[in-house]
Amino acid sequence: MTSFRSVKRSTLGEDVYATLRSAVLEHNLAPGDRVNIDALARELEVSPTPVREALARLESEGLVRKRALAGYTVSPLLTRDEFADLFDMRLLLECAAARRAATHATDDLRRELVEQATQTITESGDERAWHAAFTAQDAELHRLVAQASASPLLLDAFTRLHAHLHLHRRYFPYAQTAVTQREHRALAEAIAGHDPDRSEAAMRQHLTQARDRHLAAFADS
Repeated sequence: MTSFRSVKRSTLGEDVYATLRSAVLEHNLAPGDRVNIDALARELEVSPTPVREALARLESEGLVRKRALAGYTVSPLLTRDEFADLFDMRLLLECAAARRAATHATDDLRRELVEQATQTITESGDERAWHAAFTAQDAELHRLVAQASASPLLLDAFTRLHAHLHLHRRYFPYAQTAVTQREHRALAEAIAGHDPDRSEAAMRQHLTQARDRHLAAFADS
């Protein structure tokens, strides 16, 4: 059984959720694994209730699946074709979100986007921690664009769509992080400049090139 960090009683539900979410994203609970609620509760030294609540939240994010009489399993990785389809959907949703963000974002969100895009995640000796930090930054920038679109439906669709990408984050082509950061800066600057055409084009270029980078790594995995 995988060892999990102990959880704080003061924030029990949130800690159980964060622990299990991290376990899924880091593949300590691997794609396709069956989730044993009672075993997890014993490992975390909690009752089964917060574990069930955490799994329900993870199910809503698409990170685990629940089947009648079979319980929970970790969602499987997408096939190459499914992954390509995911990026086709991202192009539809996130290009629209970037265009809307250029005209609907608040000044505070424009500043936050630029700050997020200009942060640099430097490579460290702890490869797993560095990878996690970079993918968290990438996800947060895209979430901010969706939020800046001022469309709750777009933000909700983005959140659900990105759950599948999170499962693949360990296979991200990390040699390309500098290119990704340049694309993020171009996108943030276009939105901060209130330019819908440039914002949409920057998002389209970023996602198209990211898709190519991901699919190349996908073929090698």
